[in-house]
Amino acid sequence: MADTTNVLAPEHPILPVLAQRRSPRAYAAQPVPTEALHQIFAAAASAASCFGEQPWRYIVGSRASSAKAYDAILSSMGEFNQAWANQAPVLAVSIAKLNFSHDDNPNRHALHDVGQATATLAIQATELGLQIHQMAGFSVDKIRESFRLPAGYEPVAVFTLGYPGDPASLPDGLREKETAPRTRKPLAEFLFEGGWPGLEEERYDQAPV
Repeated sequence: MADTTNVLAPEHPILPVLAQRRSPRAYAAQPVPTEALHQIFAAAASAASCFGEQPWRYIVGSRASSAKAYDAILSSMGEFNQAWANQAPVLAVSIAKLNFSHDDNPNRHALHDVGQATATLAIQATELGLQIHQMAGFSVDKIRESFRLPAGYEPVAVFTLGYPGDPASLPDGLREKETAPRTRKPLAEFLFEGGWPGLEEERYDQAPV
């Protein structure tokens, strides 16, 4: 079933699944089936990457089947994120392989490609009625230590994964964020046809607060 909470109203028509993708903090206790997890990460594997390197790696912690990994990912987060992320049935870490496999040279596109893969899995999750919430608020060092990451691999983000839950379960403040209308910058602020804009053409004053 599609998640229809706070569906984005884009400036121009886009695929419904893109408008339905969001970053919830309220999650249902319902476990994520293994088949759904496999579908979601198979979607990540379909993403484009420089030289076809596919530099993305993911560590997944399921509360039901890999509690130790789940707890390690949760403990890497800041207190603010832990307060709501502990309700999600699945936590994950995205990781970038920083050098190319074919020549061991630095891959400056690795983080970009990991982002592409995670964006792709987020859309697949939305199609299955699931959602993810990506976070920068975590300790890279704790992830490295907990999972003994080898040199050349960089934690990029952590994210929750699960079926959206009741916003009423969240504390004040977060509850309002969960139900507030979603907005995006107009195209004129980031789409520059023909070249970089001059000062008179910039429209950064229109950015939503």
